[in-house]
Amino acid sequence: MNKEILSEKNIVLNVPSESKDEAIERVGKLLVKNGYVKENYIEGMKAREEEVTTYMGNGVAIPHGMNEYKKQILKTGIVIAQYPGGVDFGEENTAYIVIGIAGKGDDHMEILSSIALTVQYEENVEKLRNAKTEQEIIEIIEKGDN
Repeated sequence: MNKEILSEKNIVLNVPSESKDEAIERVGKLLVKNGYVKENYIEGMKAREEEVTTYMGNGVAIPHGMNEYKKQILKTGIVIAQYPGGVDFGEENTAYIVIGIAGKGDDHMEILSSIALTVQYEENVEKLRNAKTEQEIIEIIEKGDN
């Protein structure tokens, strides 16, 4: 994956458990800080979560903004927060990896499917959950499916 889309500065390791709103806010602020989106994009991420959960299964949530917030995206990027203790995404769904995404134009679906290929395997999610370095996370994501 392109370094402009995913780099070590886009990854936060060992985040203590927090609420799903705080987790969404955390990855949203990281997208803002690293120049991928404008501040209001975070509102779109929260609105999407209220409408339908972004918990994807296998211990992974992928918060992203609703379509009306696409104009808040400056460039394509993903950020990753690792929660060894997990984040409660409701209905007994615990996310250990929270991936914030912002896709400019049609990049959105391409990024989602690329990430989905990786996280469909529980062993990959387990590796992400136990990764000790940002580089290790990048390698797991780039390797993709088993």
